[in-house]
Amino acid sequence: MVSEVGVPEVKHKWGENYLGIINLAIAPIAIVVVYLYIRDKYEKEPLNLLFLGLLFGGFIVAPIIVVEEYLSSYASLIGNNLSYSLYVAFIVAALTEESFKFLIVYALIFENRNFNEKFDGIVYAAFVSLGFALVENILYVVNPEFGGAYTAMMRSIFAVPAHALFGVTMGYYLALAKFEPERKMEMLLKAFFIPIFLHGLYDFILIYQNPLLLLGFVPYVLFIWVTGFRKMKEHIQASPFKDKEIEKTESQEKIQK
Repeated sequence: MVSEVGVPEVKHKWGENYLGIINLAIAPIAIVVVYLYIRDKYEKEPLNLLFLGLLFGGFIVAPIIVVEEYLSSYASLIGNNLSYSLYVAFIVAALTEESFKFLIVYALIFENRNFNEKFDGIVYAAFVSLGFALVENILYVVNPEFGGAYTAMMRSIFAVPAHALFGVTMGYYLALAKFEPERKMEMLLKAFFIPIFLHGLYDFILIYQNPLLLLGFVPYVLFIWVTGFRKMKEHIQASPFKDKEIEKTESQEKIQK
């Protein structure tokens, strides 16, 4: 969790209501959580397990801050701006945050009996990511130096969906590792490294502040969105519970007739 992650900082005169600002930080998380729960339409996950995902996602903020502070202490030794930006984006932020998320998701659900269809991997990984994003969001928006309503609004547009979609990517490949055991190691490696790359590139564009790269920021975010939704659609369509739900719906329609 480095200061450059999410959106460009905007310093302001602090005088806004803390409760209102915190609500702004929570709202986008709640929207994405509800959306993911609705998308899991064929076989819902236990609410207690989803809550644990959010909870542990929030808990990892503390150790992540410790690790990032330690790694950041070496950033001052890097004189070159390009090298500095790469180090902070890919090592300090992306590697640290996505590693902790991966460990939590794997430990929490990979062998859990409720992980019984591919879309479940996406749901659980995204919930862990959103738990992290929730605490991170609150810490950002209440910061007296660069927090506030503007930061909350910009993070709700960019940072929160990005964290969720990094989780979607992780869960997509974790599901393939779970249900395609012949490719387990390959998919686990992808579940670990691809979110790190996506996250690192996202942060690098913002940290490096190269005008040409910044022009590509919004298209890159749109790319993450499009590929993320495609991954969700693919795993939803692969649900083994899909046909059962269709049969159930058809039976109900016949009864009503």
